[in-house]
Amino acid sequence: MNIIIAVPTRTNRTVDDHFGHCAQLTLFSVSDEKAVQEAGIVFSPPGCGCKSNIVSVLRQKGVSILLAGSMGEGAVSVLQGHGIEVHRGCSGDAGKAVEAFVAGEWKDSGVGCSAHHSEAGHQCPSHQ
Repeated sequence: MNIIIAVPTRTNRTVDDHFGHCAQLTLFSVSDEKAVQEAGIVFSPPGCGCKSNIVSVLRQKGVSILLAGSMGEGAVSVLQGHGIEVHRGCSGDAGKAVEAFVAGEWKDSGVGCSAHHSEAGHQCPSHQ
């Protein structure tokens, strides 16, 4: 069974620092063999984040994990309330971020929006 991972991205497929203001979310499918494949794009509605319908759209697409640069605790709560795991502290190329996560190279930094401007130590290890 494939796992679907969403990553808030800019149009150049880099991880967007702000889930709540991202242009789009890139979806990745991860097979049982841990092969990562891009699975589509969901464009963010105006007011993206926990105040829009984006979380229900992600669930309809089968998303169970969201990798992000940063987001506030409200968004984390809404996503988790819909059964989506949240892992923050990622940057760089979205595909490489998913591969690093699948390989177990990083976990949630726990850094929310109020602290994400402090760059030291809050990037995926493979993207520093």
